[in-house]
Amino acid sequence: MTVETWWQAPTAEISESIRQQALERQLQLTKPPGSLGELEQVAVAFAAWQGQVKAEIRQPACVVFAGDHGVVAQGVSAFPQAVTVEMLKNFVAGGAAISVLARHHDMQLAVVNCGTAIPCDELEGVIQRVVMPGTRDFSQQAAMNEAQMLAALRVGAEQLERLHGEGCDLFIAGEMGIGNTSAASCLSALLLAQDVNALTGPGTGMAGQALSHKQQVLAASVERARPLVTTPLEALQQVGGLEVAAMTGAYLRAAQLGIPVLVDGFIATSAALLAVRLNPAVRDWMLFGHQSAEPGHRALLEVLNARPLVQLGMRLGEGSGAGVALAIIREALALHNGMATFAEAAISSAD
Repeated sequence: MTVETWWQAPTAEISESIRQQALERQLQLTKPPGSLGELEQVAVAFAAWQGQVKAEIRQPACVVFAGDHGVVAQGVSAFPQAVTVEMLKNFVAGGAAISVLARHHDMQLAVVNCGTAIPCDELEGVIQRVVMPGTRDFSQQAAMNEAQMLAALRVGAEQLERLHGEGCDLFIAGEMGIGNTSAASCLSALLLAQDVNALTGPGTGMAGQALSHKQQVLAASVERARPLVTTPLEALQQVGGLEVAAMTGAYLRAAQLGIPVLVDGFIATSAALLAVRLNPAVRDWMLFGHQSAEPGHRALLEVLNARPLVQLGMRLGEGSGAGVALAIIREALALHNGMATFAEAAISSAD
């Protein structure tokens, strides 16, 4: 296996025998079969992933990958690129939504700079893995060259190798980068062969004429890129983002190392789809936290055959929707592990 195709390496094995034992336990618990709905399936999935009937989440981790986007020069965002670095400061200071959720869940949070337009080398608490100072304007040219794209994929993979060594048992990828809903919309349009306008939403709050302008820019960007794209990686190179590439690499490496992934919203799911296109078995290691209010997210979830755990109208990104869904996963495992069986409770079961 060459360095250039590391993502094609096999994913970790999932224990089918433990899955069956977990299913059998669900049938023995003091409830009608199936009465806990998706919570039962979540618990069974974690049992199979961990290779133990009573699975536990002890060391969840979230990594927020940051990168800027050259297409912002076309007026596709309501916020300036300076906000990316300002939000990195907010993440490490503990003031962002995902920072609050990480504290609430006792979850490790790391922030990785893949390439902000404004340098922030001195920013304490941020892991510096800068590939380039933001992508190029993909309405005019490829967002990055092949070497930059491969380097950004490796940034994500390296973070998962670090987490694996620290005992991580659930991974969430977050993102930060002004303009990244534009990148996710264009990438999704190319991967799904769909009209980008049907996938494009407000992002940071675009509406009216501003949203119409954003859609025009993205439509032209996809039209420019489409003749140049014959593979998923070429789509990433043409219209993707550094943080999207890093998330893709992280998802791929997580599955290879046997770490379940809880996928966040629209941007994270565009990276998830790309990871699955590169290595289809990665899909078996994914759960989906929520359905975003971004219109493109539904299309991505459908093609991935994904059933999100919650639908709350969120569209913040940064891993926040997955962070909220983590509570549900922990409750699913608590019920699976802690409920009495019919025999233990001396209750008559159904015939």
